[in-house]
Order: sequence, then structure tokens, then C-alpha cells
Amino acid sequence: MSLDPTLLDDLEWRGLVAHSTDRDALREALCSGSVRYYVGFDPTAPSLHMGNLLQIVTAMRLQRAGHTPYVLVGGATGLIGDPRDSGERILNSLDTVKDWVERVRRQIEPFLSFEGENGATMVNNYDWTASMSTIDFLRDIGKHFPVNRMLARETVKRRLEGGGISYTEFSYVLLQSMDFLNLHRDHGVTLQFGGSDQWGNLTGGVELIRRADGGHAHAFATPLITKADGTKYGKTEGGALWLDADMMAPYAFYQFWLNVEDEKVGELLRAFTFLTRAEIEDLEATHAEKPFLRAGQKALAEQVTTLVHGAEETARIQAASAALFGGGDLSGLRGATLAAALREAGSTVVDRNAPMPGVVDLLVLSGLAKSKGEARRTITEGGAYLNNVRVEDVDAVPTEADLVAGHWLVLRRGKKRFAGVEVR
Repeated sequence: MSLDPTLLDDLEWRGLVAHSTDRDALREALCSGSVRYYVGFDPTAPSLHMGNLLQIVTAMRLQRAGHTPYVLVGGATGLIGDPRDSGERILNSLDTVKDWVERVRRQIEPFLSFEGENGATMVNNYDWTASMSTIDFLRDIGKHFPVNRMLARETVKRRLEGGGISYTEFSYVLLQSMDFLNLHRDHGVTLQFGGSDQWGNLTGGVELIRRADGGHAHAFATPLITKADGTKYGKTEGGALWLDADMMAPYAFYQFWLNVEDEKVGELLRAFTFLTRAEIEDLEATHAEKPFLRAGQKALAEQVTTLVHGAEETARIQAASAALFGGGDLSGLRGATLAAALREAGSTVVDRNAPMPGVVDLLVLSGLAKSKGEARRTITEGGAYLNNVRVEDVDAVPTEADLVAGHWLVLRRGKKRFAGVEVR
């Protein structure tokens, strides 16, 4: 497979290299042959999230440029967890972590090619860690780590200042560094990358390879993706921006990307999509000239949702959005997509076995009107819609025949305010 000599330039243009070891040496390695690289994912939850997606997309870029991926799912490191500023992690059971390892492995597999001369390899660090004795670990790995350097790590310093850190989490850097050493020895892996919060662990592995074997390795870190105000992305009212469709509905996932701030659109298009430089710059120019069109956000939402959930699901989401916001026909929408859209917008539940409330009551129950009087005025002024059909009668009561996908009524007030009523 031919190599792409512009890979590092493209990664830098996309803002994906926050830190790196010797930049010139890294460039030379990437241009000299297919580099075996690895990126790791600890199963600290049953699904990956937005931060993990950035690493997956970066791994895809390297593979498409001719390099060979090793994807590590941390069955061992997942039992401990990387130190974080907020305090000690809750230690999960071995059975839980094993289940999450399998879930994460299945989640990653569709993104990479496992065939061909630079096909990916999936590994689990539990395989070489579980049988290692404490004495061997301390003699062969621990002796290469000066404690003063471990104490100097930013996360460790903050934890010590804030009340302390357990030896378990303090020693995490040794385990991750040992992973790099093992992959270097057994598979010839010479490059590791990860998030910028992992920089101390990444350089720990590079240094361990040098100290233990006299070998030479490379590392780079992607930046932390933040909102315009500097706070972390990937959080919604319901929690993390999960990639698993059962933990976060694809419609809600799509809406997240569709609603990112104007200031961040270009950055996120560069980092998370495979659009070309020319395509992204055209979108940025359009966005700068006519931000109200939200061309950048629409492209971002379509590209990332298609990557994670597939083109068919993205098309369903777009059809649901067009019908809900554009007043189109709702009958052809898939029930699960409609349900996700209405729950995201806000929905209320009524009992199927009780008398059906009238539209006036439903407007109040759904929060689209503050009172029955306001609801009646909305109807008489022509601003109330049921399933995208204007309600003419203030005494109108929906029937079983009005239920969309067997369970839903779609109420709208004006052009953009809508809510769902779930009948169950």
C-alpha cells in the first residue's frame, strides 16, 4: 500500500497534534514505511463516547494513509482506571469489565479494516498482564520509573493537592507504558497516540522502550475538544455523548452536532469528518457569509452521524426533522426515530385506557401553552397543529386514528415549537 506523505501536515491542519515527540523524526517515520501504531481504549463504561470517537477517527486517518493499526482494549487497565482530577474511580468487577471489553471491541471493529497488508489487529492487555507476578512487574517495569517524575505529572499533583491518590491509580502509568513495551517487542509497534490528558502516559511508554530495550518510539496527543467557553464537550443533559444507539438515540446524537456553536463548526469539521480541506473551507466561507443557513452544522451532523450510525439512519433522522419542523407527512416515519425525536423535544404520556384529553388540554399538558385560555387563543388564531394539520376546533379531541406509529400525537405551536404526546 502506498503511503500518504502529507499525513502529518493534514493532521496538523486539522488541529489533531497538540503534543508530539520529535516532530521531524515522526514525519520521517511516517514517510519511510508503514508504521505500526496503537491507540488504547479502557472499558470504563459499556459504550465509547465523543472523546473516544476522536481517537477512532484519527486511527482511521492513519490506516487510510497506509499505516497499520493495533487497537488495544484495556481489560487490565480498565480494572483500575486512569487517574482523573475529580477523584478516585469506582473499581468495577472483573465480570463487568470483561463484558464492557467485548462491547467496546464490537463497537470499534466497524470503523477499521482488518484485511489487507495494513489490516488492523485487536489486542487486550489483560492477556499479558493477568499472569505477571508482582515481583516481575516491580523488577522489570517499576525500576525504570523515577518516583519524582511520576509525582511531577499534572494530574497526580492536583490529586495530591486535593486530598491524595491511591497507589492503584498512581501506578496506572506503569501499566500503560508496559502495554507500549509489549506491543513494541511482540509486534514492532513504534507509535502511540491518545488524548492530551494521556500525554504523561504516552511519553512514559516511549521512555520505557528506551530504558528497557534501547529502542526508539514516537507519540503524539490529540487536543481536548472543548466548547467555546472552554468547558468539555461530550456532555448532554442525559450524560455523555455515547456512541451506542441504546444509550443515546441517533436522533439526539444528530441534534448534538447540529446545534454546536458557530465558533466551533470549523474545528469540529476538521477533527471529526473526512471532508477534504477544500470542502471544509467552502463550508466555512458559506457559514461566515450566511451563518443562519447553518451549512457547517448540517454537514457536520450528517457526516458524523453517518460515520457512527450509518447512512440509512441519518436519512431517517433527516426525514423526521424535515417532517417535524417543515410540516411534512408524519405517517411514513419510523416509530423509533419519531419517538427519539419527540422525547428529545419534550413529551408527555397519557393513559390509553383513560378518556383522551382534548387538544386544549394536551397543549397545556405538553407545555406548549401555559393555560387553557392561552391554548384556546392559540387555536382560534390558527397557531395550533396536530400531526402537522392545523386545528380549527377548540373542542377537538384526537382519536385512535390520529396516532402516528401507533403511539404518538405530534403537537405544534407556531412554526418551531412542538412536543410529543405518547399514548400507552
